[in-house]
Amino acid sequence: MTAKTKIAEYSTHPASFRDPSGFVFQTQGCWYRQVNVSYQEQYRLLMDSGLYTKLREKELLIAHEELQQNLTGEPHWFLTLKPEQLSFIAYPEEWSPAQLRDAALCTLTILQSAIGHAMILKDATPRNIQFLRGKPLLIDTLSFERYDPTQPWIAYRQFCECFLYPLLLHHYRARGTHKTLIAWPEGIPAQLVTDSLPRRSRLRMSTWLHVLLPARMARTRAKPAEHGPERPAPAFSQEKLLRLIDHLNTVIHTLDLRTAAAEGWSNYYEQTILSAAYLHEKERLFRDYIEPLSFHSVLDLGANNGHFSRIMAEKTQRVIAVDADWACIQQLYVFAREHSITSIYPLCVDLANPTPASGFHHREKTSFTERAASDLVVALALVHHLVLTQNIPLPLIAGWLAALTQRWLLIEFVPAGDPKARELLSGKKTYPGPYDRSAFEASLLPWFRQERQTVIPGTERILYLLQKKPQP
Repeated sequence: MTAKTKIAEYSTHPASFRDPSGFVFQTQGCWYRQVNVSYQEQYRLLMDSGLYTKLREKELLIAHEELQQNLTGEPHWFLTLKPEQLSFIAYPEEWSPAQLRDAALCTLTILQSAIGHAMILKDATPRNIQFLRGKPLLIDTLSFERYDPTQPWIAYRQFCECFLYPLLLHHYRARGTHKTLIAWPEGIPAQLVTDSLPRRSRLRMSTWLHVLLPARMARTRAKPAEHGPERPAPAFSQEKLLRLIDHLNTVIHTLDLRTAAAEGWSNYYEQTILSAAYLHEKERLFRDYIEPLSFHSVLDLGANNGHFSRIMAEKTQRVIAVDADWACIQQLYVFAREHSITSIYPLCVDLANPTPASGFHHREKTSFTERAASDLVVALALVHHLVLTQNIPLPLIAGWLAALTQRWLLIEFVPAGDPKARELLSGKKTYPGPYDRSAFEASLLPWFRQERQTVIPGTERILYLLQKKPQP
């Protein structure tokens, strides 16, 4: 098939316009990556050097199949790759610190392997990393280029700004990494990190080497006239780069990713639930509700540390577990990793302000609602938080849940008289109402048909199973 032949209409991924080496596109419901002629030599080196094979053996790089078909008809086509298809894409601003750390270590391991095969990573953004089967791996096959030992690593600053600096800030402030990356999606500048770290951080050599020195160099570059002509850069070598990689590995391994100082709901099942009996009865009903259902994907909203996510992972290959508390999500991620649970995708997302579409023309990144739609949506002990704390009316919540689920909704209603609901209302005079059982059921009626409802024994809380109605 010639380079000008096109077999189907295709759409280029909106975030795939920056790299002249190739682009990602979709046709007939499948994602592909086109390799352009300009990247031909680098791609052949990736494959012929054994680097691709080594990274695949370690599950560090996404697998692909080569197609000798120009599906786009573009004249600069060299090769078409069909990568392993991903069922879900998460963004770094939705990760816990432990996820960002593992993605950073994955990037450094890939870099070290590449150098041993005469290649190097030309960028180091966490956006090129996804979690598949519970592990981070690189999804940008065209991130490699031929290695020149006389040149420093061009992506070093990007690695620090996107990986190291958010982790350093968390090490000292214990506030998670997701909000840093929300505010600075392209990476946080060294000078801002310098201003944000406590003075005691300057006692660490790693802070001087990777934060203070780059910040000082950035200031020097910004004012060349005040500092005279630029000095020639010192000679670089492979040995220096390998030492740098080792040091970055050591620094990241030794950072404290503690959750003990976190504020929120990470101790929910130990201290803040109504009782152990309540949890036992709810779990019993929950298992009874989902046992006869058929579903391929699940979205667990307000998942906490994933107690119910782990139950659903026994039945399906994709459970997106979401909570605003990074400590909860980190607990779930670490538990899933240690117990080889590969079907859970833990995410830090504030459901009152979920991840929006962003990037150029708001199209490079899709919204959480668009990405997370699933066969079954679970919302246990969630709605009263959205109504009583966030002042979101029940009809708006119902419409949002209908947009997220493709078939089933398993939801728990917590009345205003519940002890935990009264805690939320403490000191609060108003909330969007009415908020009672009748109003709750009425808000869901336009979107869902009720299948089952059960009062959880020992409480006034009600578990509902609903099926989405066909919409005109």
